Amino acid sequence: MGVTPFRNEPFTDFSQELNRAAFEAALSRVENQLGGDYPLIIGGEEVFTEKKIRSINPSNLDQVIGYVARGDKELAEKAIQSAVHTFESWKRVTPEARADILFRAAGILRRRKHEFSAWMVLEAGKSWVEADADTAEAIDFLEYYGREMIRLSQPVPLTRNPGEDNRQHYIPLGVGIVIPPWNFPLAIMVGLTVSSVVAGNTVVLKPASNTSVIAAQFMKILIEAGLPDGVVNFLPGPGGEVGEYLVQHPLARYISFTGSREVGLRINELAAKTAPGQKWIKRVIAEMGGKNSIIVDRDADLDKAAGDIVRSAYGFCGQKCSACSKAVVHKDVYDIMLEKVTRLIQQLKVAPARNLEIDMGPVVDERAVEKIMDYIEIGKKEGRLVTGGGKGKGNGYFIQPTLFADVDPEARISKEEIFGPVLAFIKAKDFDHALAIANNTEYGLTGSVYSRNRAHLEKARDEFHVGNLYFNRKSTGALVGVHPFGGFNMSGTDSKAGGPDYLLQFTQAKLVSEVF
Repeated sequence: MGVTPFRNEPFTDFSQELNRAAFEAALSRVENQLGGDYPLIIGGEEVFTEKKIRSINPSNLDQVIGYVARGDKELAEKAIQSAVHTFESWKRVTPEARADILFRAAGILRRRKHEFSAWMVLEAGKSWVEADADTAEAIDFLEYYGREMIRLSQPVPLTRNPGEDNRQHYIPLGVGIVIPPWNFPLAIMVGLTVSSVVAGNTVVLKPASNTSVIAAQFMKILIEAGLPDGVVNFLPGPGGEVGEYLVQHPLARYISFTGSREVGLRINELAAKTAPGQKWIKRVIAEMGGKNSIIVDRDADLDKAAGDIVRSAYGFCGQKCSACSKAVVHKDVYDIMLEKVTRLIQQLKVAPARNLEIDMGPVVDERAVEKIMDYIEIGKKEGRLVTGGGKGKGNGYFIQPTLFADVDPEARISKEEIFGPVLAFIKAKDFDHALAIANNTEYGLTGSVYSRNRAHLEKARDEFHVGNLYFNRKSTGALVGVHPFGGFNMSGTDSKAGGPDYLLQFTQAKLVSEVF
């Protein structure tokens, strides 16, 4: 099968009036659909339950996005059995045919791009720009993983041995448990789901409760694209009940997860225990967050560094696993950088995500507010509060963009993941000291270095221990196929989503040797 080379989906230019009008129209269409009921989908069957997940708009707590059926252990068992049954036929579908379904889904999503972005504005509190990038990334995952599976289906080059015919090919694993996060409710949910599916596996998808309406909307796209019943079984529900049941199930072959360190380690622990009747060692593919630093050297472009620090730290309220939460600045430029960054932060507009002009919308829910405010109180004891430090105005989960200066490298706000709009400014004596501060966390996801010193950049290339390291650019915004994404240490299994190795995690290599 011939396909065009992969190209990233372009972002929408909202400076164009036509694009703004199209997005406003999409928001209006979505607002007319709010408050609907969404079923579980198991083996193609819609299942409505008495208990519901109530999804609300974090920018406007009085606005209900929708009511999603809530699974339990009995329904989880039904979903697993559906996936097991469907696997026997799905694994025999050719890689090219599986890829075709992804390409069709990409086409549908591209045509409805603004609509899905609008759902994220309302259900996840993403700004127009952040939501648009999320949808573009979801399209990228569909296009990229489809092409990658076609590539992996080609003959594997092997050393020739006279008198033998040797062939290696990749076969699917079985039933996967897919547990995506709320912060990239379309892109990561889509990426985790379709990477499994295109490799020939069937899945039980347990989306994040906060953003389960978006996941339900994507299920409609998969059905429209022609995905057979039972390949993806849609099962929202509480993690402690449904999630743990699925992870421990003897028929689950692997778990694909993105989320917090605590939940990821719990999944890894549960998956490591062999259940009665289990025939395999379960795989865990996990991305578990970060504590990411941007280093600013004495000879850096300070204006660019300041702007990128603010974009990395406060884009989507710092609720990205790649967000900058530590600015490690050389002592010679520390004061001027602090002044530049503070000035930019104080210009940020915090308001409901429905408005194009905002810089920051809400955080995701009340629990996030409580956690972030607790860390702000810790920060007041550990550093000097420069700006922010409180809740924002409005009927939503708004928090002021917050900056602490003169933070000790060993402080909690320097080493622990906050997942909110809180930045620690730390002074480094020299470049080696800056690297030591950046590395003094149990995470290792992303990092950036701003410097014109080639020797320092090369030293960072070797010694800055993160999975995604950027020179003279922000720590967020990895592109599928361009920046394969995944980190070290407690940031996860370095799964490198959107890269050429990723689908191998959902397959196993089989060698067949025939003597003539």
